[in-house]
Amino acid sequence: MTKILVADDEADLETLIRQKFRQKIREQEYQFVFAENGRDALEKIHLHADIDIVLSDINMPEMDGLTLLSKIGELHPLLKTVMVSAYGDMENIRTAMNSGAFDFITKPVNFEDLEVTIAKTIKQVLQIKNTIKAIKENNILKMYVDENVLHFMESREYESSLTDNETIDATVVFIDICGFTSISEKEAPDTVVKLLNDYFDVMVKEIIAQNGIIDKFIGDCVMAVFKGDFHLDRAIDASIAIRNSINNLPTENGFSPKVSIGINSGEMISGNIGSATLKRLDFTVIGDTVNTSQRLQSAAGVGQIVIPEKCYEKVKKSFKCEKIGAISLKNKTEEVVIYEVIS
Repeated sequence: MTKILVADDEADLETLIRQKFRQKIREQEYQFVFAENGRDALEKIHLHADIDIVLSDINMPEMDGLTLLSKIGELHPLLKTVMVSAYGDMENIRTAMNSGAFDFITKPVNFEDLEVTIAKTIKQVLQIKNTIKAIKENNILKMYVDENVLHFMESREYESSLTDNETIDATVVFIDICGFTSISEKEAPDTVVKLLNDYFDVMVKEIIAQNGIIDKFIGDCVMAVFKGDFHLDRAIDASIAIRNSINNLPTENGFSPKVSIGINSGEMISGNIGSATLKRLDFTVIGDTVNTSQRLQSAAGVGQIVIPEKCYEKVKKSFKCEKIGAISLKNKTEEVVIYEVIS
């Protein structure tokens, strides 16, 4: 049985969750514990040592969700936390993900999405538990490994290293705000940050609408990953919507925002990448497919969505595209034929 703590000050959420998950509760797959705020949640975690997942709202009285997230990271590093935020609350979502949240969902809560998110989180929790259990129960290891090392194996750094990398078939999109560096040099930092967050907010909404995943923010660029059925089609749909939405934004501080977008699809490695020594690991995707997508974005002109020929062949019946021609990309021995997605 998976025990899930729900921290939210909305009184009707408990009723909705009990209704939506009544079958899993009845079959003893899930057990829910409810808390009214972050402080109450910490007390419930202390009382229920077997809690596996925390589902926490960000905005709560007494102790907000971001503070709760930091406390959980300090006191209970094996707990996985899924944050709930208002749709479009980009700043808090970014803060939560950078502070160690496993995933997030938006309000109003889509319970089908919540169920998928919980299932994904449970899979991660079980993998970590099973691996640590196997290590602890290995008598040979206990004979030769100091107890302090075994305690280290329960820490967040080691936990992250336990997750196996995997090869997946997916689509990666890089979206850059054209010319934003120039405004960064002219305007005050708070103005720059506000503008950037506003633009990111527009992009994120369209990515989420097509079931994409925000992999990371790189300066004034967004990297998104699309997995599952029709991932290339959904990535292109999101990119077109982003271009159109950004084009319709008003000019602010003399800056009229435009984007350039690179898309590539194929095999890539998904997993924790980084330095265990520095305790900095990032769950992301890497590989030639990802690198090529970023270079396609660099080759794209203002307002252009660029795809390679192999992607064009897959979507040419669904999208209007125009051939640009063969170009040279960094670290590619052969030229790459690219197309612009029009609509």
